Amino acid sequence: MRNLLNFLLNFHFVILFLILEFFSFFLLIQYNDYQRASYLNSSSNLSGRVYKSLSNITQYLRLNKKNQELVIAVAKYRNISEDAYKNNQVSLVKVLDSVYIQQYEFIPATVINNSVNKQNNYLTLDVGTKHGIDKGMAVISPMGIIGIVKESSEHYSSVISLLNQNLRVSGMIKRNGYFGSINWDGVDYQRVILFDLPSHVEVRKGDTVITSGYSAMFPKGELVGLVDGVEKSERGDFLKVQVKLSVNFKNLAHVMVVKNLLKEEQLMLEREASHD
Repeated sequence: MRNLLNFLLNFHFVILFLILEFFSFFLLIQYNDYQRASYLNSSSNLSGRVYKSLSNITQYLRLNKKNQELVIAVAKYRNISEDAYKNNQVSLVKVLDSVYIQQYEFIPATVINNSVNKQNNYLTLDVGTKHGIDKGMAVISPMGIIGIVKESSEHYSSVISLLNQNLRVSGMIKRNGYFGSINWDGVDYQRVILFDLPSHVEVRKGDTVITSGYSAMFPKGELVGLVDGVEKSERGDFLKVQVKLSVNFKNLAHVMVVKNLLKEEQLMLEREASHD
């Protein structure tokens, strides 16, 4: 109490001045139409800008939540769709659903770190071994392929981005089925190169490029992008196809990790065959 009294005694002139200033301002606004209109106009402009900013933030958060809900819904749909199952019957006719076994499981995840401006880029996801994630799993989005899981801790995973010069993915021209190897040349984050296509193959600008399925990671048919340009290699026996990516890597938020439930069986068989 003594400190409060000392403060009031020491600064009573300042406090009195502020009170009089506020009272004068109130009288000016209350009894002068022009000043009152100017004040209200300025106040409205300021509050309008504040509300607009808050509205933009709210809309962004709502959109981000909607995108997350969409990816979760897509993952749930793909987990029960025919694409996630493999025909387990030696027959050309589909008879019953029981003859199919599930090959792929799709696990929704959120991107919490990402880079696009390096030669070898990586992403971090908010899912890990606790959620069933393991090294070597493919990562996709509803718009196309993203990369491959490099390492996983209990709650997080590091992903080798498609924008990484050390990553190669098997891709194919959807229209004719010819396949090659997809790799990023480190130049443009919106484009990758499809190599190793024979020079006699007809490739058109606008052709769709998808994953070939010739690995135990990416399912066949996942979108990569559209052909943006074609040129021959230096030797002239192969094509170098520029592909415009369907995914905007600068705007990644929600993805899906692909778990191949038959991966170990496939890899074991391939290892045994390679030793013959």
